[in-house]
Amino acid sequence: MTIPDPRPARSAAIRIGTSGWSYPSGRGTWNGVFYPAPRRRGFDELAFYADHFDTVEVNSTFYRMPEAAQTTRWIERTPDGFLFSVKLFQKFTHPDMYLARGGASDWDPSRTDIDLFRAGIEPLSAADRLGVVMIQFPPSFHHGPEALDYLDWLLAAFAPYPTAVELRHKSWSDRAAETQARLDEHRAAWVLIDEPKFPSSIVQPIGGPTALPRSAAPVAYLRLHGRNAADWWEHAVAEDRYNYLYSPEELQPFAERARAEAAAGRKVFLYLNNHFSAKAAANAAVLQRQVGQPLRGEYSLAFRLAYDEVFTSPPS
Repeated sequence: MTIPDPRPARSAAIRIGTSGWSYPSGRGTWNGVFYPAPRRRGFDELAFYADHFDTVEVNSTFYRMPEAAQTTRWIERTPDGFLFSVKLFQKFTHPDMYLARGGASDWDPSRTDIDLFRAGIEPLSAADRLGVVMIQFPPSFHHGPEALDYLDWLLAAFAPYPTAVELRHKSWSDRAAETQARLDEHRAAWVLIDEPKFPSSIVQPIGGPTALPRSAAPVAYLRLHGRNAADWWEHAVAEDRYNYLYSPEELQPFAERARAEAAAGRKVFLYLNNHFSAKAAANAAVLQRQVGQPLRGEYSLAFRLAYDEVFTSPPS
């Protein structure tokens, strides 16, 4: 059922979506919740997703290099104006994970690796369908001379595209002015993340209309991972980490931050990564209403029953 909202979007500069669109298995599957079950023959998850949201953050490019044929098909399956933000391949940011998954023993990323990734996303860029190249570092990536030099090299290599950098260790926020200045040199956004906080975690005030951090980046990038601290480090399966549903009250500060960033002239990309059982899609829909955008697409009865707050929480 489509839920109309008679008021126009307050800012087309704010794009809201989820981190990934395909979660076909496990207890946290989207099938039968966000996606219909049973499905008609030829059902296309990405096309269905794009009926509801105007952007997505692509996870698959973190696990394998993107290929031009693949990204071209994404364009063909989505409407004009739909944007893809792509996570940088793990070889550039997570060497231990890359090696554990069978990557080459000579880990050091090369210019060839840069060229391969850029070739894979070129169809998106050429068609004006690329949102941001998102560079996600793990908590083990600490501030220091070598890290700063590497960050400079990486951001210079991807300078033709809008970029955003996710940093998780507190050493970066301990030197916030220096970190911000280094990112500003490359006009890269510092990703605002929401996740469970531990002693080593980065500190990032949400801010808002009166406390917006200075940035030279043309984009603002927000990622909400959920707040499931109990299952963050120890869980039976990886999806349990993201089993968290934000309340409308918890989301409101991020809606205010998104509006403030847009008012400052930046394009805003806000993604939900609490993907367990399509909770990310539910929270993304709530945020759409909170920033003054109408809900789009049709939602199943199962989704409406599971996430009533999407349809009953008052829009901004």
